[in-house]
Amino acid sequence: MTVSDHLQELYGLPVFDFPDAGEPVRLPAAESVAWRIAVESYDSDEQWQEAFARFLTAVDTSGVRALIVGAWSDAYDNGPEPVVSAITAARDRLPALRAVFVGDITYEECEISWINQGLVSPLLDAFPELEEFGVRGGQGLGFESVRHGKLRSLRVETGGLGAEVVRGIAASDLPALERLDIWLGSSGYGADADVSDLEPILTGTRLPGLTYLGLRNSDIQDRIAEAVSGAPVVARLETLDLSMGTLSDEGAEALLNGQPLTHLRKLDLHHHFLDGPMVERLTAAFKETGVEVDLDDPQLAESLDDGWDHRYTAVAE
Repeated sequence: MTVSDHLQELYGLPVFDFPDAGEPVRLPAAESVAWRIAVESYDSDEQWQEAFARFLTAVDTSGVRALIVGAWSDAYDNGPEPVVSAITAARDRLPALRAVFVGDITYEECEISWINQGLVSPLLDAFPELEEFGVRGGQGLGFESVRHGKLRSLRVETGGLGAEVVRGIAASDLPALERLDIWLGSSGYGADADVSDLEPILTGTRLPGLTYLGLRNSDIQDRIAEAVSGAPVVARLETLDLSMGTLSDEGAEALLNGQPLTHLRKLDLHHHFLDGPMVERLTAAFKETGVEVDLDDPQLAESLDDGWDHRYTAVAE
């Protein structure tokens, strides 16, 4: 599976694409939409920061609440450092900004694992009132540990995430964070984080408000499930999301034998490699609990006697 669609909303607001230069379009009220700014991903006549400069002139930016960074020119070769610099330089013109997503790029523009990213944590430093932050693409992604008192949602979508980024997130002080969604990805596309890198997240010491934890799209999903089965943070969650990865009967067994999960509203395990009897056991275990268990999208691992694990994550390319 690849990322085939752009975001449709951010911060509860519908997305509006800021028009290309010279395109006559009536603009909505600044506060009524999430503004998506993008240029052609191949051979663009305009750089992203030039489109952003037009945006700053055309829109009453004092009311802008949500900003989406779409494709910048040649994202498969170039990182978004000029994009990040342009946005941080305009911080005084965006006093109402509460949500930012960097890299709303589909596979037709650039495959998720080919997107060149950069250091994005300066955006959090520049906007202390930000409540939602997301980024797509793990190649070259940098995230230094931050202290942010208002951030409620952090979303990192990758086909392969580096351990240094995981450690930066895990070391961050985010007391207001309610939702943490990390796509760890596949080692074939740069994922090299280990369960030990997740330990500060699993202990929950810096995340007192967390209610949704997504550690998904991982090729070490069984080991993550085993770690989560005894993790203190789980007791305060409403949703535990281990979907989109390579979960097998081994990981599911750890969840069944670990700490009780009946307090959850939802346990999301979709895109899994569980056999029929294990699916039945999980279904029976939560049948009378009120927990919504998502076991959709079962996958069939290839049975090849070559010593390789032929399970795969949902998003990798």
